[in-house]
Amino acid sequence: MRTIKTATAIALSASTLLYGSNTLADTQILASIKPLELLVRAVATENMRTSTLVPPGASPHNYSMTPSKRRALEGADIIFWIGPEMETFLTRLLTGSEFGERSVSLMTTDGDVDEQEHDDHHADHDDHDGHEDHEDHDDQGHSDHGHSHDHGDGTDPHIWVDPQVAVSMAESIRDALVKLDGADHEALDRNLEKFRESIAQKEAQIRKQLEPLKGISLFAYHSAFNQFGEHYNLNVEGVLTLNPDLAPGAQHIAEVQNQLRNANHPCLLTEPQFNRQWWHSITEGLDVTFSTWDPLATDIDATAKGYEAFQQSIADAVLRCLPENAEH
Repeated sequence: MRTIKTATAIALSASTLLYGSNTLADTQILASIKPLELLVRAVATENMRTSTLVPPGASPHNYSMTPSKRRALEGADIIFWIGPEMETFLTRLLTGSEFGERSVSLMTTDGDVDEQEHDDHHADHDDHDGHEDHEDHDDQGHSDHGHSHDHGDGTDPHIWVDPQVAVSMAESIRDALVKLDGADHEALDRNLEKFRESIAQKEAQIRKQLEPLKGISLFAYHSAFNQFGEHYNLNVEGVLTLNPDLAPGAQHIAEVQNQLRNANHPCLLTEPQFNRQWWHSITEGLDVTFSTWDPLATDIDATAKGYEAFQQSIADAVLRCLPENAEH
């Protein structure tokens, strides 16, 4: 009986070691924000594990790094981020010597999707047809340094809300992943092609859904919504604040209030990451519809279909601006 028990223990130990080795061999991919994880998940293969740096409820505009998030950076094989224009808190780390070679910025200084990785592997692509630590309890707190995020005169870094730009981002993600040891090039190509096709279908579906919105005047909390609105030819008449870290000045508020008074069925698209009290106060007495959308896809599951669901969630929020769906 002792011999049987010993043999069983040895077998279980060997099985555990084998399973542990496979787990350790999995590629660890870290995305700065949830929408990027959705894009990575659409392209990545089954042996690639993905996670997000900025936790639910927090904003990349004012996030503060914690020790466990620093360890997440250290444990990642590759790190995807938008770039210094968005995640200012990561600029020093991801452009430095420690993480620079492992990080991929998906936005260049001129605002375009970073095509360097894509260009390096374009010919290769053509050949293929296809629980938190306790120290994190303040993850959702604001940064003590008050990172600036004023894009009033610069490039809008919220590039992931535009589905066509998202496809280009997915191509750059694929081109970075094929460089990793053990990457399955053909599987990555297949996943990318499926993503292209599914986004084309979802885009056509959303365009049809949004046709009744042509006469509605939309107002966004800040510039995060603009590229989605432009892509689908929506009537975005104004933005409440150019810097989401700061309340707008009196002159800008007066201008927005005047726009709201003169708008046709004005609808204000708010975001859950920011305080609602002041925008309710500046719209008091005005006939304004409210709808909330989430540019950080907090409630969207990180699956291969996640980005499609994210696009639909934005469309659903806009559809709540229709008079028959309105919430005042």
